[in-house]
Amino acid sequence: MALPVEILFGIYLGVLTGIIPALVAGILGFVFKYFTGVTIPGFGVVVLALAIAGVNGGLLALNDPTVRSSERAPAILTSIMVVLMLSLYAHAQGDKLGASVPRRLSLRKLRDRTLSADVIERVGGRGQVRVTVAGDVGDMEGYPALPAETRQSILEGEWTFPADLPLPEIETRFEDRLKTELGLADVSVTLDERAHATVNAAPPMGGLSKRVPAGKRAVSVSALLPTGVARGEVVRIVTPSTTVEGTVLSAKSTGKPGEKPAVPSPAATGAEVEEDEDLRTDGGASAASGEATETTAALRAGATTGGEGRITVAVERSAASALLQADRGRTLVLSRGTRREFELVSLLRRAGKRFRKVAVVPDGPLDGATIGEVNVREAYDVVIVAARHEEWQIAPRGSMALSAGDELFVVGTSAALDRFTEAAR
Repeated sequence: MALPVEILFGIYLGVLTGIIPALVAGILGFVFKYFTGVTIPGFGVVVLALAIAGVNGGLLALNDPTVRSSERAPAILTSIMVVLMLSLYAHAQGDKLGASVPRRLSLRKLRDRTLSADVIERVGGRGQVRVTVAGDVGDMEGYPALPAETRQSILEGEWTFPADLPLPEIETRFEDRLKTELGLADVSVTLDERAHATVNAAPPMGGLSKRVPAGKRAVSVSALLPTGVARGEVVRIVTPSTTVEGTVLSAKSTGKPGEKPAVPSPAATGAEVEEDEDLRTDGGASAASGEATETTAALRAGATTGGEGRITVAVERSAASALLQADRGRTLVLSRGTRREFELVSLLRRAGKRFRKVAVVPDGPLDGATIGEVNVREAYDVVIVAARHEEWQIAPRGSMALSAGDELFVVGTSAALDRFTEAAR
């Protein structure tokens, strides 16, 4: 038989007998690379392929005695080369697939959608996204209808968030921000990849009573309010008979009794303004426009615009009666300094870390052991940042003993905190 025919016959035999060796080599290459990170040497692939192909070829020779003929040597050599090439190629593809497939795949990662790159803005070297409320703001089932003013505030508000957060985290932050700034009872936000949000909200219901701490009383006083006073500020109310410190629950500027806050105009101040007079400042914006913008921003942030108004503060029971007897008082805002703990919490949340409070249960793995013996960092991938054993201790040492009833504040990912909580029970 002619040599070209023998070569074609060898290619046919090689493909026929090389399918199984190639399949085995590809599967082994993927398995070794995926689970161990080790690549099988090429020599091992050659030996394995020849062994499997030899079994196939032997079975084929039993069925067709002409395959064993000495005249078929070119065909046999060609078939061996085809088998080796198929096996080495399949092994290389399996090894590449094992290196590219993610080793840890969870349902949370599948849910962690990300924003489209087109909606990310660069501000100060960092990315941010501006969320736009799509359509009308819906009502929450089981709650009264939302007031028109609140709907308009949600639609016209400027809502910006860091762009490096997954969509579920931005949805949560948006909900918290709406509850904080507008005092809503409940909020549901759904965000898509284009930063378009679908918002359903419920109006405030008994918001003031929820914000009064236990043992305190809420008292309202007429006063001259500084600009920018908002909920949560610590103020000092000075009256002719007493001086009281408290936390602001709400504040509203009214201008004069019975009047709504208004932006002062040049005409109201007695200034004569010509129609063609240029009222722009050095920045290019008119004074009236600048004041209106500042006033609008303060209202959206839930802060006062200054001037005459009423302020509601949470004070001690003993001071409430004396404060109620005063017609008006002077309001002084006390400095609280920079809250570094808030900055730390923000950094941890951006890194995907969360806080959780865990109690030591009787007969649990933490009961009667020290922090060092439990070795929570290596065993559960969490860190104990504070512990209470008779008294609270920040960054406790490993020699600190724990017992039933003690409380811990731990930091870690949600999955790690779940594991630690389950193990501590």
